[in-house]
Amino acid sequence: MAHEARDFSYLLGKLEGISDKLLEAHFGLYKGYVARLNLMEEELQKTDKGHTNYSWGHWSELKRREAVAFNGAYLHELYFENLTPKGEPSPELVQDINDSFGNHDEFLKDLKSTGLCTIGWVVVTKSRADGKLHTYLLTEHHVGLPVLQDIILVLDSFEHAFAMDYGTDRGGYIDAFVKNIDWEVVNRRFSAL
Repeated sequence: MAHEARDFSYLLGKLEGISDKLLEAHFGLYKGYVARLNLMEEELQKTDKGHTNYSWGHWSELKRREAVAFNGAYLHELYFENLTPKGEPSPELVQDINDSFGNHDEFLKDLKSTGLCTIGWVVVTKSRADGKLHTYLLTEHHVGLPVLQDIILVLDSFEHAFAMDYGTDRGGYIDAFVKNIDWEVVNRRFSAL
């Protein structure tokens, strides 16, 4: 199955503190991950599985990097989807935020602090292990997410997501991100669990 890049151009002109120029560059990076994922999957289909081991082999190298392209594509989709300032957290989500973080302000502090200490992604998840909400940081697309997690919110904290607009001010970008959360999307993800 070929993966297709989605069109997120509807975000242009809609975000506060995140420029269209940055978004357009970011869309290009995302499309590159989708293209790379398709190439990797094609290559995996024709690669000899018999000449591989842990040390080296074309198959093993493709398998080691497969999640980079996959997560690079789909984490970007989740990120773009949860942008556009709409709505508020649902009462059910507010209750889980309060149960997991104490209150909404503490949740936002946790989100921002996690975003400041990673060069990658922040994902807010609902854990199937303990039923609580968590923030996890991914240092790369494929490193750092514990199992048994359902993602409800994604923050891209890589430099490509903010440097064009904010230079090295990751915190200013995260503040802008929070203003642009599409809570209707987050509520849908949460209620589907």
